[in-house]
Amino acid sequence: MQAKVNVRRFNPDEERPKSYTQQFDVEVEEHFTVLDTLIKVREEIDGSLALRCSCRAAICGSCAMRVNGHAVLACKARVSQHLSDDGQVTVEPAGNQPVIKDLVVDLEPFWDKLRAVEPYLQPAMPEPEAEYLAPNEVMLHLVDVMGCIMCGACVSDCTVLEVDPNFLGPAALAKAYRFVADTRDEEDTKRLGIYNAYGGIWDCTRCGECVQACPKGVAPMDRIMALREKAVESGTPPGSYEGAQYGYRHSVAFEEIITHKGRLEETQLVVKTLGMFNLPKLLGMAPMALSAMFRRKMPPPITRAAPGVGQVRRLANRIRWNRLSKVE
Repeated sequence: MQAKVNVRRFNPDEERPKSYTQQFDVEVEEHFTVLDTLIKVREEIDGSLALRCSCRAAICGSCAMRVNGHAVLACKARVSQHLSDDGQVTVEPAGNQPVIKDLVVDLEPFWDKLRAVEPYLQPAMPEPEAEYLAPNEVMLHLVDVMGCIMCGACVSDCTVLEVDPNFLGPAALAKAYRFVADTRDEEDTKRLGIYNAYGGIWDCTRCGECVQACPKGVAPMDRIMALREKAVESGTPPGSYEGAQYGYRHSVAFEEIITHKGRLEETQLVVKTLGMFNLPKLLGMAPMALSAMFRRKMPPPITRAAPGVGQVRRLANRIRWNRLSKVE
């Protein structure tokens, strides 16, 4: 089977280095992975092609890169499944990280963000004389998140990092959840205070790209949402960062309105999120409100409770009870 492999290349040693795409015609077998194909290119066609790999078994995570615009582990992705109708596939370096050469990226920013969430246990007790054993039932929910292999695929496809490099990123925040949810760790308040700041949990746009990209089912976005929930439950203040304050109030207001009315009141949600006395922000929403009104899409400012709202309230109370049980 013939494959036309379009590789995004970059050589920093050139006088005026710039990225470009080079196409390689490669004879591949049905079982070939993208990594197999790239190694064949390097060994048989162009020995200058730079890429990073190690285990070839989806364990080390070093071969994360973009294939047809989405992050994958090259050793896990079969090239035949990514070929277009005319037999082409595009391979690029992982996104949101500086390119060193060709398909090799600098992971230092990735590790910096990971270190920022303090990825180690901080128990209140003094150093134990023997191993501290946590009950199995309280650790089972951490199995998936502990499966992270630090490949950076989620970081590569994070849409927030594309516009704001200060965002901690899905990998770091998923790792943060691993310790906040660990019963042996006693620094939840401190941790949630750090994650409540600029670049933290409230900056995630919930696009879901990190969930799709993760090769190990860690679901970083779900972990970030769980951290938000824990921040709200614990009453951890969002600090002075405006974005965190809005995100915090939005979550609380959303639940309050649904519980009270059984349906969402968009107008009230905006007011409660921005703050009733935040006139500059509220007035800034006026053009959007007028546009919606002219198109007959403006929701009424006050609505009646939905039929069966009592069932919604009972469900909300049950959810709150379950949350308190988990916290205890």
